[in-house]
Amino acid sequence: MFILSQSSDEGYTPVSILFLHTSRGTEAIDCSSIIRIEAISNYCKLFFNNGKTMVVAKVLAWFEERLADKGFVRLHRSHLVNMHFILRWDNERKATVILKNYYSIPVSRRKKQQSKQAILQYHNDQPAAAAA
Repeated sequence: MFILSQSSDEGYTPVSILFLHTSRGTEAIDCSSIIRIEAISNYCKLFFNNGKTMVVAKVLAWFEERLADKGFVRLHRSHLVNMHFILRWDNERKATVILKNYYSIPVSRRKKQQSKQAILQYHNDQPAAAAA
């Protein structure tokens, strides 16, 4: 579920908020703070830019469906990544994506072309100031 958040100076600014049920109740998560999501059977582990993690009882396909238009790409059967946090694409031996925190994620052979194209398109569509 996504909502609009009000910005103090510019009126309404769309902010992607995801409401997730956790063991502590329902939490509102800012999608832009998620670096990556890793599948663990019928659960997913979310990794945030502040170093925290969260495990939720959702499958990766659930997140993929809701976050595809929010800058996320599925690189592997068990990994969904926020393209804003991708540092580089490494083509040594097997395709790998290196995140800004230097975490390395393998790219599956089947998703290689589609993932690379999505990442290039995402970064080409970003304003120059945001890419710096």
